[in-house]
Amino acid sequence: MSREKVINAPRILSVAVLIVIIASNFPARVVCADEDEDADADVDVELNQPTSPAALQLFTQVIFKEFNNLSRFLSADILESLDFCIQNVDAEWNSAFNFSSDLAFLTSCIQKTKGDITQRLCTAAEIKFYFSSFFEGGSKKENYLKPNRNCNLSSWVPGCEPGWACSAGKGKKVDLRNSKEVPVRTLDCQPCCEGFFCPHGITCMIPCPLGSYCPLAKLNKTTGVCDPYRYQLPPGQPNHTCGAADIWADVLSSTEVFCSAGSYCPSTVKKNPCSSGHFCRTGSTSQVGCFELATCEEKTANQNITAYGILLFVGLSLILLIIYNCSDQVISTKEKKQAKSREAAARSARETAQAHARWKSAKDVAKKHAIGFSTQLSRTFSRKKSTLPPMPKGSKNDQSNLTKMMQELEEDPDSHEGFNMEIGDNNFKKNMPKGKQLHTRSQIFKYAYGQIEKEKAMQEQNKNLTFSGVISMATDIDIRTRPTIEVAFKDLTLTLKGKNKNLLRCVTGKIIPGHVTAVMGPSGAGKTTFLSALAGKATGCMMSGMVIINGKVESIRSYKKIIGFVPQDDIVHGNLTVEENLWFSARCRLSADLPKPEKVLVVERVIESLGLQHVRDSLVGTVEKRGISGGQRKRVNVGLEMVMEPSLLILDEPTSGLDSSSSQLLLRALRREALEGVNICMVVHQPSYTLFKMFDDLILLAKGGLTAYHGSVKKVEEYFAGLGIQVPERVNPPDYFIDILEGIEKPSTNSGINYKELPLRWMLHNGYAVPPDMLNSTAGVSSSAGEDSAHGSKSVADGSVGQSFAGDLWQDMKFHVVLKGDLLQHNFLNAKDLSNRKTPGILLQYKYFLGRVGRQRLREARMQAVDFLILLIAGICLGTLAKVSDETFGALGYTYTVIAVSLLSKIAALRAFSLDKVYYWRESASGISSLAYFMAKDTIDHFNTLIKPLVYLSMFYFFNNPRSSFLDNYIVLVCLVYCVTGVAYAFAIYLEPGPAQLWSVIVPVVLTLIANQNYQGGILKTIENLCYTKWALEAFVVANAQMYSGVWLITRCGSLMKSNYKLNDWIPCLIYLVIAGILSRGVAFFCLVTFQKK
Repeated sequence: MSREKVINAPRILSVAVLIVIIASNFPARVVCADEDEDADADVDVELNQPTSPAALQLFTQVIFKEFNNLSRFLSADILESLDFCIQNVDAEWNSAFNFSSDLAFLTSCIQKTKGDITQRLCTAAEIKFYFSSFFEGGSKKENYLKPNRNCNLSSWVPGCEPGWACSAGKGKKVDLRNSKEVPVRTLDCQPCCEGFFCPHGITCMIPCPLGSYCPLAKLNKTTGVCDPYRYQLPPGQPNHTCGAADIWADVLSSTEVFCSAGSYCPSTVKKNPCSSGHFCRTGSTSQVGCFELATCEEKTANQNITAYGILLFVGLSLILLIIYNCSDQVISTKEKKQAKSREAAARSARETAQAHARWKSAKDVAKKHAIGFSTQLSRTFSRKKSTLPPMPKGSKNDQSNLTKMMQELEEDPDSHEGFNMEIGDNNFKKNMPKGKQLHTRSQIFKYAYGQIEKEKAMQEQNKNLTFSGVISMATDIDIRTRPTIEVAFKDLTLTLKGKNKNLLRCVTGKIIPGHVTAVMGPSGAGKTTFLSALAGKATGCMMSGMVIINGKVESIRSYKKIIGFVPQDDIVHGNLTVEENLWFSARCRLSADLPKPEKVLVVERVIESLGLQHVRDSLVGTVEKRGISGGQRKRVNVGLEMVMEPSLLILDEPTSGLDSSSSQLLLRALRREALEGVNICMVVHQPSYTLFKMFDDLILLAKGGLTAYHGSVKKVEEYFAGLGIQVPERVNPPDYFIDILEGIEKPSTNSGINYKELPLRWMLHNGYAVPPDMLNSTAGVSSSAGEDSAHGSKSVADGSVGQSFAGDLWQDMKFHVVLKGDLLQHNFLNAKDLSNRKTPGILLQYKYFLGRVGRQRLREARMQAVDFLILLIAGICLGTLAKVSDETFGALGYTYTVIAVSLLSKIAALRAFSLDKVYYWRESASGISSLAYFMAKDTIDHFNTLIKPLVYLSMFYFFNNPRSSFLDNYIVLVCLVYCVTGVAYAFAIYLEPGPAQLWSVIVPVVLTLIANQNYQGGILKTIENLCYTKWALEAFVVANAQMYSGVWLITRCGSLMKSNYKLNDWIPCLIYLVIAGILSRGVAFFCLVTFQKK
C-alpha cells in the first residue's frame, strides 16, 4: 500500500492494515509444516485436549512463542505499509503483544475454548473484509459490516454479534495467513475471551494489545448496554449474553478499551488503581513514581510538577534581576581596574619626563658654573701666577656635591625609573625596549605615554614647526612616515542621473598634502557633494572631468584603506566607551603587521590631541542613555578616522555644533596631522576669524556647484578686493563672503559686479574654460546661476513645464531604478588596491568584532533580561492553558509554542541589525570586512539560540508535562530559534525597523495557519512544505508520538496519517530548520552587502 493511498484513507484504514498484518502471521498450525500427517494428528489431539496443568502450560507457551516470533516475518510488509508510523517492528511488536509477564488470560481462553483457540482467531481475509467494509460504508460509527460468508441475511449466527466469536470446528484446518478466502466459522459460538476483542459482523477474535483493558462485559439493565463497552444485546435472543470487547481503534473511537487514567493494566485483563506517590497515564501498563516535590495522590493520572516550574521561575527571575541591576557594575569594575593600570603608567611617564627635565636643567646649570669657574680661574692665573686665591667658604662643598650628583647620574642614568627615556639621549634608542618586546598592559602604556611626553617636549622646543621640522622631529622620535596623496580635479562636473540636474559644475583645482583646506559656501552649493566626489562615494550621478591622484588618473577607491571620511552625522557606537570606539577602528584599519604597542601609541596620541583623556572611559551614549557631550561626541567621530593614520582625511562639517574652544582644539589636532603630511579637506560653516586663519587653503563654492574662489586663505581678501568687494571692518571675512554668494549682502555699486557673476569671474581670472551658456551675456550668467541654485539646469526647467503627472511619475521611477542600479554597481565594484597597506584579514577582524559585539551585548544585559522574563511568562501561560492532548499528541500546545517562540525570538533578533545598519555602512565603506561583521553578530546571537529555548522550556515543560523528553523538545526549539533568527536578520537588514517588526509578527502566524491546513496537492501543498512552521510542528509532534506505544499504536498511526507526518522525519525536520536558518542568513548577508544606503 503506497503512502499516497494511506493519506487519502480515513484513520480506520491504518487499523485494518496493522491488524491484517498481525493476524496473517498466526501459525496456521501449531506444529511444524514438515511433520507428517500422523504426527500432526497426534499432536493436535494432544494439544486440543489438554488433560493436565503441565500440558496446558505447554500449550500456552507454544502458542505465545509462535505468536511472539512472528515480527521477524512481517518486518518488510509492515515497513512498506506503515513506515510513516513504525520505525522498529520488533520493538513496536513487543510493546504491543509481549504478554510474557502474564499469560493467564491466554491460558484462561484455552480452557474456555477447550483448546480450539486457533479455530477462533481471525484470518487475514476476515480482518481485511472487516476493515474494508468500514471504509466502503463511509462511517465507522455505524459499526456495521456488509454481508459475508458467515454473517448474512440467510445466516446470522450468534458469533456475528459484537463481543462473540465462533469456531471453525475441531479437525478443521484454518490457514490464518490466507488473505483471499474467509473460512466457514459458525460452530460453537460463545462470548469472546477476556483479553480479546470480537468485531461486530464477523465470527472471530483478535487479542487486545498491552495498555488496554478487555474484561468480559456486564449488562447494564438500566441502559441495556454491555458495560464497559457500547454495544447492546440483540433483540429476541434471551439466551444471548454480553461478551468481551468489540473494537480496538483510536482513542476517540474506542476509549473504553484503553486502560483508564489513574490506573495501570499489567495485562489486558487486570486493572489496578495507581497508588499514592505514583501516577498512571491513559494506556499505562505500570505505575510511574512521582518526583519528590510533585503532588501524586491515589489514582493520579499525571504528576503535578508545577512546583519545579515555580522554583525555576523564581530562581531564574532572581538571576535576571541580578543581571538587570548589576551588569553595568561588572563591566565598570573591570574598566576601573584597567584605568588604574593606565593612570599608573601615565603618572610614571610624567614623572620620568619631569626627572629628565630636572636632570637636563641641572646639567645645563652645572656646565654653566663650570665654564664660569674655568673662566675665573684663567683670569686669576693670568694676573697672579704664583699663588691661587682661597676658595670661598661653602663653594667647595657645593661644587663637590654638584660634581658628585653629575658623576652619579653619568655613571647610573637608569637609577630613576624610566631615565632611559631622556629626550635627546644618544643611548635612548639602544636602551629603550622595542614595541614587540612589550607584553604586559603596564609596559605597553608606559611605552606609549613615554613617547607622548617626548613629543610634547619636542614640540615645546620647536613651537613654530614647519613641514621639514616635523620630518626632523619624526626622525628623532621614530614617527612613521605616511604615503602622501595629492588630489587634483579638472572641470569636475556631477549630473544627477535621470534628471540631468547639475550638482557640481566645472570645479578645477587641487588639494595638497600637508595643507588643511576649507570648503565653504552657502546652503545648496554642493559642498558635501564635492567631498563625496573626492572620496569616491558619489552615487546616482554622472561624473565628467578628471580626478588625478598623485599625477595619475586613478580611482580614488584604490586608496580607500588610507583615506578617512568623517560624515556629517556623528556615527559612533553609543554603547561603547570613547576608548573602545577608537581602539576598534585602529585595530581593524591600521596595518596588520604594526605591533600592538604602536597601535596603542596611535590611539593615545589621538585621545591626547582631541582632549578626550578625561572621558575616555565614558560611554558615548545614545538617545535613551545619556553619555558624553555633543562636542566630545563630534571629536570622537573625527578620532575614528584619525586613529587609522590616513593620508587623505575628508571631513564633512566637523565643527558644526562645537563652541569656539572645542573647534580650535579640533583644528589644532588636524593641523598636527597636516604637519605629518596628511592631506586634509573639510567643509566648514561660518568659522570664527581665528579658526579661519588656521586653514591653509579655501575652496569657496557658489550655488549650483560653481567655484567662486580656490586658493590660499591669506590671499582671499586680496582677490575679492581686486573685484571691488571689500570686507567691512569688524566683520568676519568668511561670513561676509558667504552672505555675498547667498545674495544677502550686495557688492558695492562701485564694483559694478553682480554676485551671480563671481564664478564666471573666477574662471576668467584663472583662464579656465568657460561653458558657452555662461559666455552669452551677463543676463545669461544670472539666469543660469539662478537655476543652478536649485541644482537644476535651464533645459530641464524649461522641459519640465507642462509635464503631465504620468510623465513625472515615469521620470521618477526611471530615476530610482537608475539610482538602485548605480548603488549595486558601486557596492560590488572592486578597484585595485594601491594603498600599500595590509590591514587585518577576515579572521582577525572577526576576532575583533567578536570582542566588540560581546561588550555591547553585556551592556545590553538588561534588555536581554527583559526578553528572558517575557519568555518565562509565555512558557507559564502556554504550558498552563494548552495542555497536551493524547488524541493529537499535543499538537495544539506545540502550535502555540511555535508561534510564540518564533515571534519573540524574531523581535529580539531584529535588534542585531536594525539599529546598527548606519554604523555598518560607515565601517564597510572604509574597507572593514562585511563577512567578519555579519559572522561576529551571528556568533554572539548563538548564545540566545541556546539559552532562549532553555528558558522557555523551563516553564512550558514543567507546566505542560508532555510525554516527550525535555531534551527532544529542547533540540527542536534550538533549531527553530536558529531558523527564525536568520529570517529576522533578513527582515532587519532589508526593511526599516517599523515594517520589520510588523513582518516579524505576521509571518509566524500566517505560516503556522498554512502549515495546519494539510493540503493534498498543488501549489498550496508546495507552499506548505516550504513553511518552517510545518517542520517545527512536525518535529514536536513526532517527538511526542514516539512515546506512545502498545494500545496507542493505532491512534499514533491514525494521527500521523491525518497530519501527513512521519516518524522517520524527525531528524529531516531538524535538518530542514537548520538549512532554512543557513539560507535565510545567506539572504540576509546578500542584502547587507547589496542594499546599502549611501
